[in-house]
Amino acid sequence: MANTPTLSVVVPCYHIESYLPETVTSLVNNARDDFEFLFVEDRSTKDRTYEALLALTRRLGNSRIVRHENNGGLATARNTGIDLAEGRYLTFLDGDDWLAPGYLARLVDVIERFDADFVRTDHVQVTGVERALHRAPEGRRHTLLDPRSSILPVDDTTMVDYPYAWAGIYHRRLLDRGLLRFHDGLRTAEDRPWIWDLHRRAESYVVASLHGVFYRRGLAGSLTQIGDVRQLDFFRSFDLVLGELAADPEAGRLRAKALRNFCVVIAHQLFDRRRFERGVAVRLKRLAAEALGAMSEEELSEAVVGMGEERVHVLRRVRGGMKGVAA
Repeated sequence: MANTPTLSVVVPCYHIESYLPETVTSLVNNARDDFEFLFVEDRSTKDRTYEALLALTRRLGNSRIVRHENNGGLATARNTGIDLAEGRYLTFLDGDDWLAPGYLARLVDVIERFDADFVRTDHVQVTGVERALHRAPEGRRHTLLDPRSSILPVDDTTMVDYPYAWAGIYHRRLLDRGLLRFHDGLRTAEDRPWIWDLHRRAESYVVASLHGVFYRRGLAGSLTQIGDVRQLDFFRSFDLVLGELAADPEAGRLRAKALRNFCVVIAHQLFDRRRFERGVAVRLKRLAAEALGAMSEEELSEAVVGMGEERVHVLRRVRGGMKGVAA
């Protein structure tokens, strides 16, 4: 590529050989001479993801494949792509998802038109043959916004509850401010500290009503369906969020929101604990009790308001001593 690319697309790939034809075809249908495509193969061992990439990307111009020597997880794979990216803008696509034709050009058009630090979009969730539109939880559309204005309120779904890195596009200047990279080694919930950092420290963003990214759910081999110890990285993820909030000028108000996020995820994992290996399930309950026990009664009471009786009950049972907390 003779000139600096307009857009770099980072595509982490791990054990997704069977989905790659659709993924790569969708990128071919989005390609432009000023777009580059960076595939990070995270040392797959159960299929021929790397070999499939070598064959399929021959028809995708300005594409590059990098293979990790060792599996590092999604956060590390994305960071590898970010470090290689040369584009003015960056976006992400997981290797088992796909894009509508022309979607990337529309995404670039929005961020250029508003000169925003980043843009967030809706997405289409795909479960088997079913498709459902999931809207980003911000009603103010196609207008320049302060990212902080979309963090609160505590008891409602906001943009920090919508952490999907692939649902948007990001200006390179964020890297110069120490943003956009992920915490290396996080195997799950890697986008939680990342989205909090963006909304606390970036200066401007736009929510666009674009529906061109298709996100697969419920895949048998995906980490969300596997009950091993990697799932427990969400504890470390939220520890990072809370640690980074400590120095924020609005630490008190924002901490309340982060604790609610944390409680929602803890309750979800406890409800779904039967999928975990026995030893992991035991560790999940212990770490949950420790995390909940580190919250004051006042903090916890605020965090669980409106969460529903079932979720409050499971949190109460694991922590103990949550009498009188409103559901």
